[in-house]
Amino acid sequence: MTAKGPRSDGLGRLLVTIYGLFALAAGARSAVQIATKFDDAPLAYLLSALAAVIYLVAAICLSRPSALSWRAAVAALAVELAGVLVVGTASIVFSDQFPDATVWSDFGVGYGFIPLVLPIVGLVWLLRSSTRMEFST
Repeated sequence: MTAKGPRSDGLGRLLVTIYGLFALAAGARSAVQIATKFDDAPLAYLLSALAAVIYLVAAICLSRPSALSWRAAVAALAVELAGVLVVGTASIVFSDQFPDATVWSDFGVGYGFIPLVLPIVGLVWLLRSSTRMEFST
């Protein structure tokens, strides 16, 4: 029996997996940083925690085949892309405000630019008509 829904697509499964891993990695990293050295770079650590929450929401929404999940996933990925662009730019222009890196600093350079590419790939995949149809069934 083959699974139906957005995860039945190879790219869909890959996106759910990557978003899950990024939620875990960013969440664990920010939790340790907030607990042990919050005063060093509070903005950076809180932004990484926010990224972790967005990654978790994206992973959950991408894995559920419903119209509501599709809309929430599109919103989460759009917010993520905006965050990467805003924080990436701010971390370069106002580098003194980012004494420690966030997941989105310098457009995700510390993570091989995956934080920049991931929401773009995800949004393109979500906006395909075949993907939209999978979420609406």
